[in-house]
Formats: sequence, structure tokens, C-alpha cells
Amino acid sequence: MGSACIKVTKYFLFLFSLLFLILGGVILGFGVWILADKSSFIFVLQSSSSVFNVGAYVFISVGAVTMFMGLLGCVGAVKEVRCLLGLYFVFLLLVLIAQVAAGVLFYFNMGKVKQEMGSIVIKLIRDYKDGEKDRLQQGWDYVQAQGKCCGWASPYNWTENAELMNRTTVTYPCSCEIKDDNNNSSHLMMSNGFCEHPSGNMTQSGNNPGDWPVYQDGCMQKVQAWLQDNLGIILGVCVGIAFIELLGMLLSICLCRHIHSEDYSKVPKY
Repeated sequence: MGSACIKVTKYFLFLFSLLFLILGGVILGFGVWILADKSSFIFVLQSSSSVFNVGAYVFISVGAVTMFMGLLGCVGAVKEVRCLLGLYFVFLLLVLIAQVAAGVLFYFNMGKVKQEMGSIVIKLIRDYKDGEKDRLQQGWDYVQAQGKCCGWASPYNWTENAELMNRTTVTYPCSCEIKDDNNNSSHLMMSNGFCEHPSGNMTQSGNNPGDWPVYQDGCMQKVQAWLQDNLGIILGVCVGIAFIELLGMLLSICLCRHIHSEDYSKVPKY
């Protein structure tokens, strides 16, 4: 009966370790996606703030460590090597502590992250140049066009752009323009730079945002809601991983206690 329990524990631990190997690849891929994404608000953030670049590299590092940890668990379980199972337990404990610490730090710095986000966008709007092929500008154009919003708090944020406000005709950001949903896909490819109103009216009181045919909602709430939704998904995944880690630690300890003799000949040689 004892032998059967050990065998069941061993194969359950192998399955958990295999799952960690896969999850490590997913986490690593998520970090690479943050660095490689050029068409969403993630690119705006990671291009303007080192915090998000550091976060991407942390994901890549954690993913690589998790994959290595999963490999240790798989080999240790199948070959019943206590030293590998011990390393597996230690890695699981360290990753669990790091997850809890990162979650606490992020929770207490949420206000700072939101404030920094607003400063990044306001600076981007202020420095926006018409006709410039800049990926950061294109990323923000994409956010405004997809989110059907304009500016950060409102379209009046664009009044801080000197180039736009010096125009003598009614001119506005192209990506803010109210578009027909049926033709939205064809317009998105051209949603960058500044556009003149089709009427070409001269302005008597300056280029007033009240005359622009643009969305009146700012992007702040939509961007924060998007981040909140994605953070909720990430939090759910982390809680699930933490639960699996606790089970993995329990299984590795149980298996270690029932392996009485160390046999290093079982360790595969490459």
C-alpha cells in the first residue's frame, strides 16, 4: 500500500512539474510580448517608462526559472533523486515568496503607476509632431482610434500641443475623429498626424477644440479599465500558480520523505 502511494505521489508530482514547465513558457512569452508589442498602449508605456521594461525582463527571468524548476521536478520525480526534489522545493518556495512580495509592492504602488501613466501621456501629447513616423505616436494614435476617445482627460489636453494650436484653420488629431463604424477599418490605417476640417474654415478665436469633430471622452478611464481587466486576469493566473506551487511543495516533501536511499546513478547523464 505504501509503495502504491509513493508511485501515485511520484506521477502527480511529475504532472505538476510538467505544468510548471508549460507555465514557465507562457510567462516567458508574456514578457517577450510586452517588449515586442508595437501597436497598443503597452508600447506607449514601455517606451516612456523604464518600470515597464524592467517588468518585462522580470517576467522573462521568472519564466526561465519556472521552466528550469519544472525540469528539476520532472527529473527528480521520475528518477526519485532526493537532491533534485530538494532543489525543486527550494525553488518553489523562493518563487512563491517573490510572487507575494511583488504583489504587495505593486498593490501599494498602484497610485504612483496611475500618476506616472498620466504624466507619460500628457508629455506625449505635448510633444506630438505632425507627419513624424514615430512608433510612440503611432501607439497613442492606435489607442485613441480603437478606444474612440481623445486626449487623456478630455480633447482639451491637445491644447498643450503648440504646433496644433498655432494652426489658423480648424485642425484636430486624425485618430480622434468620429468615424462611421462600417468604414472604421479603412480609416484606421490613416489615423495619424493632424487633419484639417473638410470645410477648411478659418478660425477667429484660435483653433478651439469645441469646433473639432472628435470624440469628447478622454482615454484615461478606458485605458485604466483596460489595465484593470488585464491585471485581474494576471492576478487570477498568479493565484492559480500559487495554489499549484503549494501542492507541488507538499508532494515533493512527501516523496522526499519516502525515498530512503540516495542513488545518484539514477540522475541522467548527458
